[in-house]
Formats: sequence, C-alpha cells, structure tokens
Amino acid sequence: MTRANHEITRADLMAMEAYAAIRKQKRSEISAIKQDRRVGVGPFATFYFENYDTMWMQIHEMLFIEKGGEAQIADELTAYNPLIPKGKELVATLMFEIEDPVRRDIELHRLTNVERTVSLRLGDETVTAVPEGDVERTKADGKTSSIHFLRFPMTTAQVEAFRDSSVAAVLQIGHDHYGHMAVVPRAARAALQGDFDAA
Repeated sequence: MTRANHEITRADLMAMEAYAAIRKQKRSEISAIKQDRRVGVGPFATFYFENYDTMWMQIHEMLFIEKGGEAQIADELTAYNPLIPKGKELVATLMFEIEDPVRRDIELHRLTNVERTVSLRLGDETVTAVPEGDVERTKADGKTSSIHFLRFPMTTAQVEAFRDSSVAAVLQIGHDHYGHMAVVPRAARAALQGDFDAA
C-alpha cells in the first residue's frame, strides 16, 4: 500500500536561512497546488483543502514570520499536524470571506454553529464534517468564527466513491441562514485523491 504523508516531524523542517533562499519559489509552488484545492460554496464561503504540502508551508511561514526559533517549533507542529489528512479523510479550512467589516459582523452573528451543518454528499452517501475541537468556534453571543477547521472521515466505500468520477460529489452547508451547495470540480477531485492512502 502506498501512503500519503500524514505527519510533519522536526526532521522535515528546514533551517530558516535555507528556507529564506527558496521561499519565493515555494510560495509560488504552493499557490499553484492550492488553486485546485479550493472550492467555493455560496456567496462568501470557501473550503481550502489541506494536506502535507500546505501545512509544511504554513509551519515554515509561521516560523519565518514570527522568528520564534527552536522554541516555537513544537507548538507549530502541534497546531498544524492535525490538519493533515490521515489516510481515509479530507481536511479543510472553511473561511467566510466578507470584506466589509459591518456586514461580516452581521453575517457571523447569523451563522451560529454553522460548522455543525457541513457535509459532503457522494451519490446516495453523506459524509458529515467533524469540526476540530481545538477551540469553541461559536461564542456565547452566537457569533461564529470566520475560520473553521473540518475533517470529512470516510469509509473505504466512500473513498472509492469519491475516486469514481461518475459519482456526484457535492459540498453542502445546511445552515438556516446559509443553505448552499456546490459540485466539487473535476480538477479538485483529482487533486484531493492524493490525500487518501492508495491501495
């Protein structure tokens, strides 16, 4: 069995001097990778599907910008390793992207617990998204975060259905104030197949 990379270790990280020398090139490469891993749903929700490469880049960027050195590394690995798919799942950052701050505040107050209403339909099967339990994303006043981390755990049969282009794959948000769905584009499905362990 071929396995996707499931975890970033200390040994996978570059020295910041070496990273600085290739940073521009790596950012361009990751930007190209991310293009096919992005799926918009409705007017202002976007799913960014994460993997080893996107999280490798994120960790290096955090280390490069914050300059915390060796002491920072363990925290970054702890924060971002959970966002790497573990073989039979997809993992996404869901962002509600609203430029106007007044409208953003209004909409986020309307989207209480929206993270509990996300699913991926594969033909007749439904994969319910599981929010990361790192912090509570909806506050006591009902306002939700503009960023949510979600995983889509699948059975073997569901993974095979996702790989089968004849089976419809549809991302859905079923919130009372944000009921939208979008077909996962062919290019995205092709890119995301690499997140699964291959038989």
